[in-house]
Amino acid sequence: MAERWQDEPWTKHLWWTGKTTRRRFLSLSAAAAGAVGATMLVPPPWREAFGQAKPYKVGTLQPLSGTAAAGGKTALVGVQMAVERINTSGGLNGRPIELVIADYESKPDVGRRKAEKLMVEDKVDAHVGGYLSNVCLACMPVYEEHKVVNMVSVCLDTTITTTKCSRYTFRPFDYAPAQAVAISPYLINKMGKKWHIAYLDYAWGQSTRDAYIEQIKKNGGEVVGTTGIPLGTADMASFVSKISGSFDGLFGIFFGANAINFTSAIYDLGLTKKAKYAGDGAIAESTHLAALGQKIEGFVGINRYIPVLDPPLNTAAHRKFFDQAVAALKKIDPSGPLPDRYVQSNFEATNFLKLGIQKSGFRGREDTMKLIEALEGMEVKESDDFPQGDKTLRKEDHQAFLREFIFTIQGGKHKLIEVIAKEKTIVPAACKFA
Repeated sequence: MAERWQDEPWTKHLWWTGKTTRRRFLSLSAAAAGAVGATMLVPPPWREAFGQAKPYKVGTLQPLSGTAAAGGKTALVGVQMAVERINTSGGLNGRPIELVIADYESKPDVGRRKAEKLMVEDKVDAHVGGYLSNVCLACMPVYEEHKVVNMVSVCLDTTITTTKCSRYTFRPFDYAPAQAVAISPYLINKMGKKWHIAYLDYAWGQSTRDAYIEQIKKNGGEVVGTTGIPLGTADMASFVSKISGSFDGLFGIFFGANAINFTSAIYDLGLTKKAKYAGDGAIAESTHLAALGQKIEGFVGINRYIPVLDPPLNTAAHRKFFDQAVAALKKIDPSGPLPDRYVQSNFEATNFLKLGIQKSGFRGREDTMKLIEALEGMEVKESDDFPQGDKTLRKEDHQAFLREFIFTIQGGKHKLIEVIAKEKTIVPAACKFA
């Protein structure tokens, strides 16, 4: 099926030329989201700078249509911000990055086919991307079969770096077990002992639910019930109306439109008056706040990134990233949303790949194992490349650990409550590479 999402209004500002028979292009700016189907031409200064240098081809699978389209578009902004910065700084080892974008339409079967195309037809050297965990899991065997590094940039399903881990896949950001370790003491000591967990009933929601059940119990709390809601459910009232019993807090595990629908349902049915509302930070991303309005006031969440400029995020590196992301996001959304964790993690995932390429002397697929070895155990410091903070990319399972932010929503904005150091989020590795 033809990818016609590039005809949407948010793509019309793009500078591009060429025939529409090939689905690859050079990423030139953070505004270049959506130009699949066109061949981008390098502006003269860049062409002169790189000459005939062979580009590194980096694939990125994103959900640019379907259920997760809103998040996929902001995620793509993060990748392109990093690629633009790399290319305008002289590239990698004197070579530019050519970004090959594919829309998997929020569907695992489409994702698998698009991953195969990136490997076989486009012949990418590495991959950065992924958003929905069920798609990430479906595509991981493809990258392993073709011996290509897969830098996951959003997917949070726990099994990606535990029971289904792969030597070719890295997750350079947090996951549910680390988040649960970080916030569960706060939930129990500051909000209440008894919790009901509502979650999206697919790979990510299920594994995240299990992580929170374990940590809430470990910290002396009790999970009195759980409610699973299918991904993409528009009207959640029928599910929410069945949540009953006595509990102090309702913990939600949702993202995107699903988060908006769930929050609206529990607010309209009065659950937020009966219990305190907390959950995964994806519920209250900056891109959701306008739609949530008053219904999200008082929500408490945990996230790897929040768009505030207060300590410890009042750094020059974060301000630079923040300002660039705001400008880039406004080009795809005139309302001007603040950056979210999807922009941040895609930006930093691309920079992890950059450092690995530089450290290993990577030339192409023939050097994949050198690239893997360079990334394993990598320690990075807070910088322009990593504005969120220091990170450790653990060798044993390719899982990163980083500081976490507990926040609340006040006056329609994020307010930082507590910072959890990355050393306090570490959980034992549970991976055995094949």
